[in-house]
Amino acid sequence: MAERETDLYPPVKAFLEAQGYVVKSEVGAADVVAICGAEPPVIVELKLGFSLTLVHQCVARLKVSDDVYMAVQRGKGKRFLKATKDMTTLCRRLGLGLMTVRLSDGLVQVHCDPGTYTPRKNTKRQGQLLREFARRQGDPNDGGQTRSGLITAYRQDALKLAVYLFEVGASKGADVARETGVARATTMMRDDHYGWFEKVETGVYGLTPSGADAVAGSATVLGS
Repeated sequence: MAERETDLYPPVKAFLEAQGYVVKSEVGAADVVAICGAEPPVIVELKLGFSLTLVHQCVARLKVSDDVYMAVQRGKGKRFLKATKDMTTLCRRLGLGLMTVRLSDGLVQVHCDPGTYTPRKNTKRQGQLLREFARRQGDPNDGGQTRSGLITAYRQDALKLAVYLFEVGASKGADVARETGVARATTMMRDDHYGWFEKVETGVYGLTPSGADAVAGSATVLGS
């Protein structure tokens, strides 16, 4: 028989009662309300899976109590684990709690409790973001596009090298670096990430046919 949201209630009720709460269902707009003495009420919204509707419901319950949990059926596999991790992060940001319920044995697992959350900034990632922003010429990408085909500062630098070799011919890495202003020109041509460059002799690099093709569309990419 297919699971129903009401199947989540007995395990959640037993879990809260074991902690000293008196628990009742369908009180006002809330799926579950738990009271322990003079403490503020704990509200739990039950759903079989994660959804934006569930998030909206829980946020609305914050008008009544600061202690609001969402409870969802525990699924299987990496996809569910990833979804749970992402939802835990969101719940912390919103000040919500999250619990999952394994219907096979009634196990309730709390992934986060309600409360104020102040995320720590990752200064390394922030630095990488600002450096990429500063190095990129113009605004060659469309906001919202997929990662595939994105124009990065690295690709723009590689195109500068390709354009130079297209116009001048095979050249020494030091000359390319000096004329294009790309300090790491030799390393980039040696690594040949895009398949545009070929080593002619020691320290000298030329352009491959695919590199010549890339030059044809370089004006837009380079912000010209």
